[in-house]
Amino acid sequence: MMKGEHRTYRNFIHSNRLVVFRVVVKETDLLVSASSALEMVTRESILTYRSHIENYIEQYPEFLTTLRPWRVSGPAPAIVREMTAAGEKAGVGPMAAVAGAIAESVGRDLLAYSDEVIVENGGDTFFKIIDPITVGIYAGKSPLSLRVGLRVAPSAHPVSLCTSSGTVGHSLSFGKADAVCVMSDSCALADAVATAVGNRVQTSRDIQPAVEFGKSIPGVMGLAVIIGKDMGLWGDLELIPLQGKSC
Repeated sequence: MMKGEHRTYRNFIHSNRLVVFRVVVKETDLLVSASSALEMVTRESILTYRSHIENYIEQYPEFLTTLRPWRVSGPAPAIVREMTAAGEKAGVGPMAAVAGAIAESVGRDLLAYSDEVIVENGGDTFFKIIDPITVGIYAGKSPLSLRVGLRVAPSAHPVSLCTSSGTVGHSLSFGKADAVCVMSDSCALADAVATAVGNRVQTSRDIQPAVEFGKSIPGVMGLAVIIGKDMGLWGDLELIPLQGKSC
């Protein structure tokens, strides 16, 4: 999974059991898997959470641009507070968590209509599944790209897996990692930490200290860092070799 590259990585997301559909609202582009086609519900959910964020930005324009943790003063929507808390834990601005926050917020809404839900938003994915699935890691020109995947196991509670890159897509990163994947119960936190860890990777020598940083953040369950042919892995993640380019 990865941001950018015209989202060609979506060609490697398959489900034989769930209905897969896409919903786009402005910059938000979700690929959703659920027990039935829920396009209208998904669109309304996106519009709701986008309006909460957009209205807050109208009041506090710096929320959109700051690269530092944001401090909420006064009333704020729940999704803004989630983004703020995630950015504060990871040491980044709140918008580093926006894709993950929207994916989880929409996904939780859809659970009222479907026992299983997968919501992917530009490489940031919220899962509530009943069977294990393997998610291929898209890492640009790395020889490991779509050659390895991470197994996501079913659990009583949803889980999230978010990906950031300094070499693929248009997302802001100060590092050169081909892929940083972070697993957490919080999609907003996984998104923010993936950005923060990726910012610390310039060469393969940075993998270990970047992993040490990521695993020190409360709420992070596991993480993987890929740069070139090198990879670091920590936590509750199962690495799966992929045959050819399939997931």
